Amino acid sequence: MTMSPGWIDASLFRDFQAEGTDAHRLCTTADGWVERFGRDVVISFTTVLVRERLIQELKEWARDTLFNVGRVFARFVPRKSEQREPPRLICGDATENLQTIATERRLKFGIDFAVGFSVGLFPDQRENRSYVRRIAPKRLLNCFAYTCSFSVSAAHVGATTLNLDLSKKSLARGRENFVLNNLPTLGHRFIADDVMTILPRLARKGEKFDVIILDPPTFARSPGGKTFHVENDFEKLLVDSLELTERDSHILISTNCSTLRAHALEVMARYGLKAARRAGTFHRSPPLPDFPPGTGATSIWLTLR
Repeated sequence: MTMSPGWIDASLFRDFQAEGTDAHRLCTTADGWVERFGRDVVISFTTVLVRERLIQELKEWARDTLFNVGRVFARFVPRKSEQREPPRLICGDATENLQTIATERRLKFGIDFAVGFSVGLFPDQRENRSYVRRIAPKRLLNCFAYTCSFSVSAAHVGATTLNLDLSKKSLARGRENFVLNNLPTLGHRFIADDVMTILPRLARKGEKFDVIILDPPTFARSPGGKTFHVENDFEKLLVDSLELTERDSHILISTNCSTLRAHALEVMARYGLKAARRAGTFHRSPPLPDFPPGTGATSIWLTLR
């Protein structure tokens, strides 16, 4: 069998091992992808034929790279996000705990294959999390925080954090990620509420942050019925966030929405700066060696002047 060209090579796999990273992409094709979390692997597929092909290719790739695969999970990628389901175990011990731990540059993150389509860590944000560690902020605001991986990265270098997310369960997992890394949660806030409601309150209180993370879902609905559509609401989200920044603050603007690529994000960011009467510069984190161009989240960093 001829393998798809999208698999990472053995040298890159060894590089990940050496830096203490075992959460990353293994393969990307036009109709599916494969990711590793510790010894476990998740295959995301669009058709059953794709799933079977990737299973077979994984076996060959693991043999060539000497990777000892633990369990293999598979998840169908539907067109509508509300139809997404948790990964299903297709190979391995069914009695094993569905929770495990993955590492990224020596930091630990809890992984749960049972709670939903997303297992707890997005590998395509790896370089952005590393950038947070490099700039070592004092105060970080993590909007749509999910399991608080950006906040763990910031707390690791001494920051205090505010984590906002609609899901109490996700924030509870975020607290667990702090504990996994021997980081105290004292000095860190976890608020389960609508980001768009909380940001103006923070501005009225005069709160300021030197790093703000904006990586919203494509669509979200609050318990009160309010909806967030990234294409329609990202600009307001950015404008409200700018009220919480001072000179030299950094804002990550990131999305997985396929219609919002880098140019569109920069156009929105320039509109937000103009609306807020602010100025800033843009840069992007280095490309990820395990993600082909055009795949994964699209991100730009805005530095305020």
